[in-house]
Amino acid sequence: MSRALPVADCLPADADRALLVGRAWKPGAVGGPCVVAVRGGDLVDLTALYPTTSMLLDGLDIAQLRLRIAGAPVLAPLAATIANSDESARDPGKPWLLAPTDLQALKAAGVTFAQSMVERVIEEQARGDATLADSIRREMTAAIGTDLSKIVPGSPQAEELKKLLMAKGKWSPYLEVGIGPYAEVFTKSQPMSAVGHGADVGLHPESTWNNPEPEVVIAVDPQGRIVGATLGNDVNLRDFEGRSALLLGKAKDNNASCALGPFVRLFDEHFTLDAVSKADIGLTVEGPDNYRLEGKSSMSRISRSPASIAAQTAGSHHQYPDGFVLFLGTMFAPTDDRDGKGMGFTHKVGDVVTISTPSLGRLVNRVRRSNECKPWTYGTGALMRNLAARGILRT
Repeated sequence: MSRALPVADCLPADADRALLVGRAWKPGAVGGPCVVAVRGGDLVDLTALYPTTSMLLDGLDIAQLRLRIAGAPVLAPLAATIANSDESARDPGKPWLLAPTDLQALKAAGVTFAQSMVERVIEEQARGDATLADSIRREMTAAIGTDLSKIVPGSPQAEELKKLLMAKGKWSPYLEVGIGPYAEVFTKSQPMSAVGHGADVGLHPESTWNNPEPEVVIAVDPQGRIVGATLGNDVNLRDFEGRSALLLGKAKDNNASCALGPFVRLFDEHFTLDAVSKADIGLTVEGPDNYRLEGKSSMSRISRSPASIAAQTAGSHHQYPDGFVLFLGTMFAPTDDRDGKGMGFTHKVGDVVTISTPSLGRLVNRVRRSNECKPWTYGTGALMRNLAARGILRT
């Protein structure tokens, strides 16, 4: 990246009272991933007490956690660790931040905002061809209007709209999950595969129409309770998914295509699920060609509540023994032309993407091709072997 990542770029506006946990890499012969928390100007090491963040969140006791943070040993200065998280200028001999999750499943909800729902339909009808998007957008607006945000998914009003659109030949699988009774919940990526603050994020090398997706991501424990939140970039390939909804895996799950962080902020008396539901998520894209894009996604306009999406993800029908994190979707789908009239937005290699909201801080990543990003080689097996070698795992 072209600039350092100072602490102000990373932490919530009220960091002095925020309960922030995550992961950092500790270099050295006895190093490896560490579970950390923010304590003043330091990162403290909780790994001896919580070998993984999934264990920390399981049966979470906030009062006990606060006491353990107060007595935990210092791993490294916070500001220096954040600055060293910039992958383009990292000193491998010093700690850096990792994605704040480890064993948790990485899940995502799609088409949870009316604006992005319409864009998904446009991708589908354009068959992934960005040059057709503008004319189809005008046609779709004429057919269904510009504001579907007041329609409650699964309601009688939604069913009537479905009948109307089917009669006009405009029905789509995206409209089904956008206003139908069932949310779209898919596997975004694999446990241990997410990248963190300052890391490169990847685009499939064959993609020519793609975009960032700035989202709030909730952390859910094995019992299905929402215990905190972080920021995420659900990197999206509009051309692949537009060709066929069955290419969702190709569009979403690629090397370095899932970014999370910088930390998970846990719910307490200062931060609640209600705050998540009202958050405004900012997006900035700064290109190597001096291009700049700014956007905003307001959680207040989500069609399904975070709690309802989590309930559709886990319950008697599906369990997650290590917990999961859930991308809640975005209303932001950039349509401003970048390279030519009617072409809309697509990334260029070297774009720096910043996703932010005051209650969670900032997540900053640089865009590269997935095959040029650092390969994902450190999975669950490597983590277990490392923790055992460090004498941290206990029966």
